[in-house]
Amino acid sequence: MRLELPSWSIVTDKRRAHIARVVALLRTWAVALGLPSADVQAWSDAGAWHDALRDADEPTLRADTGDLTRPFGMLHGPAAAIRLAALGETRQDVLDAVRWHTVGRSSWSRVGRALYMADFLEPGRSFMQADRAFFASSVPLAFDQVFRQVVRMRLEWAIREGKGLAPETVALWESVR
Repeated sequence: MRLELPSWSIVTDKRRAHIARVVALLRTWAVALGLPSADVQAWSDAGAWHDALRDADEPTLRADTGDLTRPFGMLHGPAAAIRLAALGETRQDVLDAVRWHTVGRSSWSRVGRALYMADFLEPGRSFMQADRAFFASSVPLAFDQVFRQVVRMRLEWAIREGKGLAPETVALWESVR
């Protein structure tokens, strides 16, 4: 499968490889879950688009979003969702998945939850490799349980690293604990 990114994407080769691994994981899960082809496509599109602006500079992302307050690292998802909607993307679950993939969203459909997991569990990341591989292989068997564990692990990491918690992240944890 060839990875198709939007023409306006701003990604390094390393980021493109990450995106390809996320899409591959999402497709694997969607097929294993027996999802209809439209859902497989939605999951793949969300994966392909989630980091399309991850390597854009801060002025570009602030201009795209109009957001002058959130940390720079949280802007690429909303900026990509805004561009996608402006170009005619109408699948709200896909737009929400892309928009909120960094911080989470308690009202997500399965596509948002799947993207949140795939972004964390993709095999190219160097930390907790055995644990993350186990969880990735378990998604088709225990989707909701793995999602809860991923939310917990990401929350624990943010706290351990002294990162601030977005209100959306806290609401997501409250919805799954």
